[in-house]
Amino acid sequence: MSRRAGNAGHSTLAFVESPVQLLNVLEWAHARASGAELTLVVLSPTDPMTRGQLRRMAELARQEGHGVRWEEARGGPAAPFRTIGGLAALLRGAGRIVLGDPFSRYVQLLLTITGARDLVVVDDGTATMEFVAQLARGDRLVRWHRKGGRPGPRDLVFAPVSAVARRRLTPGARRTVEVFSAMPVEETPPGVTVTANAFAWTRDRFGPPRLTKGADLVGTSLVETGVVDGDRYLDAVRALAAAHGATRYFAHRRESAEKLHRLAVGTGLEVVRPDLPLELIARRGPIGRTVLSFPSTVVHTLPLALAGTGVQVAVCDIDPAWLTAHASPRAQGFLSGVTGTARDVHRLPAVSSV
Repeated sequence: MSRRAGNAGHSTLAFVESPVQLLNVLEWAHARASGAELTLVVLSPTDPMTRGQLRRMAELARQEGHGVRWEEARGGPAAPFRTIGGLAALLRGAGRIVLGDPFSRYVQLLLTITGARDLVVVDDGTATMEFVAQLARGDRLVRWHRKGGRPGPRDLVFAPVSAVARRRLTPGARRTVEVFSAMPVEETPPGVTVTANAFAWTRDRFGPPRLTKGADLVGTSLVETGVVDGDRYLDAVRALAAAHGATRYFAHRRESAEKLHRLAVGTGLEVVRPDLPLELIARRGPIGRTVLSFPSTVVHTLPLALAGTGVQVAVCDIDPAWLTAHASPRAQGFLSGVTGTARDVHRLPAVSSV
């Protein structure tokens, strides 16, 4: 695998931890068309589903001519030290850093090492909306689904590193910051450049898809993140599928095997575990003429990826009664915002989960 870094000051290093992040680095590189050398550093997670999708996306990146460096970043207690030590020289020599998850502690630690003058945050879905809003307000970086309240012990230990990373992500006289996103950005911090991700690379490389007569349903990991009650979610999926004649359920890569088994048995839906991000799966086809989703990134990205194909994307609201007692106080408002700001989608009322 390639380890090229290019000339100091001119090379670009991109750090990704998920297939969606890697997809959007490819979209950013396609939009830039600058000719600068790009080395993708995959900070591999342990989840088998995510690793498999990342392997497939890494092959697509190589086909595009980009270097790929796969790091077993979580392969045991010593792995972070090996990874950071092995990347230190590249970090100090890179002129631009592209990252997919500014909330990642791994990425925040790497940001303390780099002296890059250009930083780019590419789409990581709904997290991108929250990152930009927090940066604009001057808040500490906290994922939207985490419960509110005082920071925990690990947060306090990591606070100095997070503070340095946040300063690195703030534009100034010696540093530019770009956000490349398909998500709506309403609170733009001073000095931050926002560039629209139109999914041009995806449309150029794949499709158009063959359309099926029925509807497809897109899964979400809101149960796994503790936001939505599992039984309520199962009932809602059953009701939504029955109301719209859905036959397939495209699972989110973080959905548990146990939950998906319950869902398949309880709804009769065919559960599909995609080997690529859904935007690519849908663009390659076959895909239903209607794609149903709960509030998530795909209600913003699928209409762009499927533009001109005749596919209608419909989003179903989350009923407040579905939320768990552990859900963040911000959860309902944030999810409503994800739905309300989506363009070119059909909005459905929350279905009964009783």
